[in-house]
Amino acid sequence: MNWLSKSSMTMTMILVLFILAMLLLLFVHAVNSANFSEIFQPNWAPDHIVIQGDQISLSLDNTTGCGFESKKKYLFGKATTQLKLIKGNSAGTVIAFYMASEGSNHDELDFEFLGNVSGEPYLVQTNIYINGSGNREQRHSLWFDPTMDFHTYSFFWNHRSILFLVDDIPIREFSNKEKKGVPYPKNQPMGIHGSLWNADDWATQGGRVKTNWSYSPFIANFQSFDIDACELSPDEVDNPLVKCGKLRQFWWDKPVMKGLKQQRKRQLNWVRKKFLVYDYCNDTARFSEMPKECLFV
Repeated sequence: MNWLSKSSMTMTMILVLFILAMLLLLFVHAVNSANFSEIFQPNWAPDHIVIQGDQISLSLDNTTGCGFESKKKYLFGKATTQLKLIKGNSAGTVIAFYMASEGSNHDELDFEFLGNVSGEPYLVQTNIYINGSGNREQRHSLWFDPTMDFHTYSFFWNHRSILFLVDDIPIREFSNKEKKGVPYPKNQPMGIHGSLWNADDWATQGGRVKTNWSYSPFIANFQSFDIDACELSPDEVDNPLVKCGKLRQFWWDKPVMKGLKQQRKRQLNWVRKKFLVYDYCNDTARFSEMPKECLFV
């Protein structure tokens, strides 16, 4: 066999391997982006939930809100959904997309969209609970109208940091500072949740504006769920680090994912400068002693 034939065979093998790799990626994406009922289940007022494929509508009226949760739990990775928020006067309502473990000492990552009076901007509140302790709120306005179209909201979580992303732009980073005595969520697998409820005791202007039920039912729409995370079966949940805890085992813990790249840093700084309206780390009236993580840059 001459060198030309060998070269042709090599190119053919490379092409075949490339095609197989692409098919595998498509398969993985298809699994991650499966329709709603394959991944989630209603866990509160299912009669207020309408499911069509991977799209879901949550409804709130003066009798109840509603919610859903994933059938499995996850430790590290990325979880994403697209959301279109309530149009018009949504004062008093809260739409949540969040991850949470179970029990009083739970870990939790929150996106909470705080309803507004017509004409005022929506606020998105993020929060982090570690071993049952929260009080780590930040609030941002957004650079678009989240009621007009679907936008993408994501959690990215690894051993080093947690990112909250909007349309793949980071709006918040919570870094692992365990070496400085700051707790970090890394041992409790979390389910993925969505909900819509009435919180007019605090959600809009500190509770001064109440829910106007003449505008109900209030409708929030979710779609395009995508979970690329370490998935745990029920018998693996009690020992999650055996499967999910090895460093560099998964893409989210590879060295290339260490820290924010320059473009991400610029985006985060832009968001903080233009759209951050509240940061618990700056609230000296609320905390007589600032939370420990706020003392380290």
